[in-house]
Amino acid sequence: MPCSGAEYLVSAEGARREWRPQIYRKRTDTAWLFLFFLFWTGSVFIMGYSVVAGAAGRLLFGYDSFGNVCGKKNSPVEGAPLSGQDMTLKKHVFFMNSCNLEVKGVRLDRTALCVSHCPEEQLDSLEEVQLFANTSGSFLCVYSLNSFNYTHSPNADSLCPRLPVPPSKSFPLFNRCIPQTPECYSLFASVLINDVDTLHRILSGIMSGRDTVLGLCVLALALSLAMMFTFRFVTTLLVHIFISLIILGLLFVCGVLWWLYYDYTNDLSIELDTERENMKCVLGFAIVSTGITAVLLVLIFVLRKRIKLTVELFQITNKAISSTPFLLFQPLWTFAILIFFWVLWVAVLLSLGTAGTAQVMEGGQVEYKPLSGIRYMWWYHLIGLIWTSEFILACQQMTVAGAVVTRYFNRSQSDPPDHPILSSLSILFFYHQGTVVKGSFLIPVVRIPRIIVMYMHNALKQQQHGALLRYLFRCCYGCFWCLDKYLLHLNQNAYTTTAINGTDFCTSAKDAVKILSKNSSHLTSINCFGDFIIFLGKVLVVCFTVFGGLMAFNYNRAFQVWAVPLLLVAFFAYLVAHSFLSVFETVLDALFLCFTVDLETNDGSSEKPYFMDQEFLSFVKGSNKLNNVRARQRKDSLRTEEGTELQAVVR
Repeated sequence: MPCSGAEYLVSAEGARREWRPQIYRKRTDTAWLFLFFLFWTGSVFIMGYSVVAGAAGRLLFGYDSFGNVCGKKNSPVEGAPLSGQDMTLKKHVFFMNSCNLEVKGVRLDRTALCVSHCPEEQLDSLEEVQLFANTSGSFLCVYSLNSFNYTHSPNADSLCPRLPVPPSKSFPLFNRCIPQTPECYSLFASVLINDVDTLHRILSGIMSGRDTVLGLCVLALALSLAMMFTFRFVTTLLVHIFISLIILGLLFVCGVLWWLYYDYTNDLSIELDTERENMKCVLGFAIVSTGITAVLLVLIFVLRKRIKLTVELFQITNKAISSTPFLLFQPLWTFAILIFFWVLWVAVLLSLGTAGTAQVMEGGQVEYKPLSGIRYMWWYHLIGLIWTSEFILACQQMTVAGAVVTRYFNRSQSDPPDHPILSSLSILFFYHQGTVVKGSFLIPVVRIPRIIVMYMHNALKQQQHGALLRYLFRCCYGCFWCLDKYLLHLNQNAYTTTAINGTDFCTSAKDAVKILSKNSSHLTSINCFGDFIIFLGKVLVVCFTVFGGLMAFNYNRAFQVWAVPLLLVAFFAYLVAHSFLSVFETVLDALFLCFTVDLETNDGSSEKPYFMDQEFLSFVKGSNKLNNVRARQRKDSLRTEEGTELQAVVR
């Protein structure tokens, strides 16, 4: 048997597991790998269904009242004589009565047409409408009415726009022609923006600000690369400068958020719900950022004395990375895979948002009825986003941890292992994919309830009563957040333990918790402060990306519900920063766990020498010596206080 004498050891204390670095290896958690395969089978079905039933082009390019997508060649809809037209040159949506829009049920009770140009000047008569059609080729009356009959047809009043036609310009919100006169603008916006479906409002905000979102993603990537470069050449002075920038950045972002909220409260259009929602978004961001800033400032003040030792630990970490320099390139392929997956996920989301069946209404107009079951597919799709994203990031963590373990537990420092990254990838692929799947599944199990609790808390805000329930939901959200952070740290240690011992996820997590609990709390605090510094780097990336988003989205505050796009950008910025900076975090945590295993299995004697190099050993001895000095000083101060007696005052 390959596990005899290698995995278990019987001692006087009973049966306990012995650490045997890289001796035993087997396939772990294969059932979870099969479950992940089944889940992705369902995701592929949803992708195919969205392609067949969805019509993202309607959302991206806009469509008229007769089932034609503007800017495309269309297929006819049965029972709709004006459908199926070639709109390749007609890329803009024009509402015939943009100043008198109404909503009946869930649809706009006004005719929309695809036109080649929006009328940029006011048209006061049918003759001017006809002249505009002849000169620009943009026909503002129903397609069935020829432009020569604009002034002669007795039905022109019902088939042509109500006069006067206000001047309008195209705006990248479904490519609609937006009226420019103040009175028409407010009426048009109040109906068109406030009364459409919430999902489509969110998607329209994403698509109308797609250039801004793309720019913010590039900014997040650049900031993440800068942070990785900073940690690669870290020094004590650089850490002090970095922490100072963090403090100034957090205070600056908080001040700007509160200033924006003040600006919204003094310049709020009562006609537009978008500005109210954006104001609530700014207020929420301001409150959250203020709370985070306060907590981080307190933590920085409390842990400031450990900066010197943390810098030494980072230098040891950089030495490990220098021996395997290709570790720094791991985030690149992780980032590329994440980008591909997120683009695919958004494309499927857009298709699901437009999935519907065409129904011919009165007058040959076409409306699209949402298909049943779409809402459930959205939740399934959301779980897929979180689970798969965490799986991709976990694969990177497992690969980096495996390379660090291979290098650390190598007796011959002069003969380092060949291709440790490729070796770690092959071990992950052949043995431990199921472990990574299981660990990454725990994250959506916690985050989905967080999303539901947040949704229910926001729903209760609309009610006057229910303050107790809102408080309970807030407490539940905080508990789920703490559990999420704990699981992320537990997963990392479990992956490293799997790389060391080759055990399954649950066994690895249990072994990691046990051995870390035996370790010196002083060294644990230094390691935690190192993780905290890396976390501050992620916070810096997210803060400045969100700040850039606030500044950019604020210019189009009236026509964009940018709360969700900004949250998606913040989520993207954090994942990008995490994928890059987690290399240092993973190496740091993996080295620390390897160190504890080294102390557990060896004693530094000639029979059982340590695996750690002299620099690491000197760091451990120095930190322990400093900790002993501080403990002795505290003990002496307490003894002095206890021995102090009140003496009489002699005059």
